[in-house]
Amino acid sequence: VLYFPCLVSLISSTVLAKAAFRDDVGNKNNSSSPRNERVELQPTTRPRYEGMYTCKFCPYSCRSLSHVTRHERTHTGEKPFRCSVCEKAFAFIADLRMHMRTHTGEKPFRCEVCQKAFAKSHQLLIHKRVHTGEKPYRCGTCEKEFSHKSSLLCHETSHSGERPYKCDACGNTYIRRCDFDSHRKRVHK
Repeated sequence: VLYFPCLVSLISSTVLAKAAFRDDVGNKNNSSSPRNERVELQPTTRPRYEGMYTCKFCPYSCRSLSHVTRHERTHTGEKPFRCSVCEKAFAFIADLRMHMRTHTGEKPFRCEVCQKAFAKSHQLLIHKRVHTGEKPYRCGTCEKEFSHKSSLLCHETSHSGERPYKCDACGNTYIRRCDFDSHRKRVHK
């Protein structure tokens, strides 16, 4: 079953009405209405608005044609916004603006604690964990906690015994990409 949060779904089920009835002053109503009465909910839909635009590829709809056009790029792969410096293309203008920071060096998001600056707001949020000690990612095997998802994913390979990075020059294998890269730089310059 596909779920589209932008649509109102049909509801058709039987529910048990267990709520105590209350009168206007909040007292329990001692009416003869039976408790635990079965109530049948009928299918309901909200009427569509005049002037709605619908995606050609999925049920997404919106009053704004520009929003639907932008949404359709997630299906078509169209990338009409191109970087003037490196020619990289983007589906959304906001992504191009964020990308331009890699060329300009702009870092508008600054940590209030240590003044370190970041190009993206989510980078700042992740960095703040250094100061708060927050570790939202937990290993399902040993319960060890991590502040970065990538650290958890790397750690989880230690339980599987998997060593996916192999040096072609000497055959050494590594769990983590960073260890593999440093080995190549150090040993096989």
